[in-house]
Amino acid sequence: MKTIYIYVLDTLADWELGFVTAELNSRRFFKEGAPVLKIKTVSHSKQPITTMGGIEISPDCLIEDIDLSENSILLLPGADTWNNSQNNIIISKAQDLLSVGGKIGGICGATVALANGGLLNETEHTSNGPGFLDMFSPAYHGQKFYLDQPSVCNNNIITASSTGALMWTKQIIDMLDVFEQDTLEAWYNYFNTGDSYYYFELIQTLPSSNKI
Repeated sequence: MKTIYIYVLDTLADWELGFVTAELNSRRFFKEGAPVLKIKTVSHSKQPITTMGGIEISPDCLIEDIDLSENSILLLPGADTWNNSQNNIIISKAQDLLSVGGKIGGICGATVALANGGLLNETEHTSNGPGFLDMFSPAYHGQKFYLDQPSVCNNNIITASSTGALMWTKQIIDMLDVFEQDTLEAWYNYFNTGDSYYYFELIQTLPSSNKI
């Protein structure tokens, strides 16, 4: 079983997690024999947080409860509160998780926290544009590894810009190996273009038990 830990903090950007949580929880497009996934929200305390959209979330567990394992994936959404010192512990935990083969996904403001923690200095990554991390991350020295793309996957770290949630989700799904490749491509093309052709292509890729 793989566990997806989603770090929640005040002002969390709701839309950045929408695609990934919906697909991983519903399993509607999963391939046959896909691994079992467990999704848990995690934070520095059990106090509820309030997202940017005004939704209250009560964390399922604490940072110290994260299982340091290659079967654990930690997702870090964007938020306006990443510069709060209480968030430092999750970046330290992210470093520990990477050291045992776990995976990390960070988007938008979370990339600043990852850069401050030194996690982007030696791996290809992206953020909200060239120069963005230089402005907000004093500890950042990974400029030569920066790629101006919506989302970048390298060395078990997937980073994305504030507009890269769809590609970020695609790369997370690919890393988890829960879709067939033709399903994943059709899924991405449909939501990226809105062309109904890809919807029907998506349905045709599914096992008969999953067809809608």
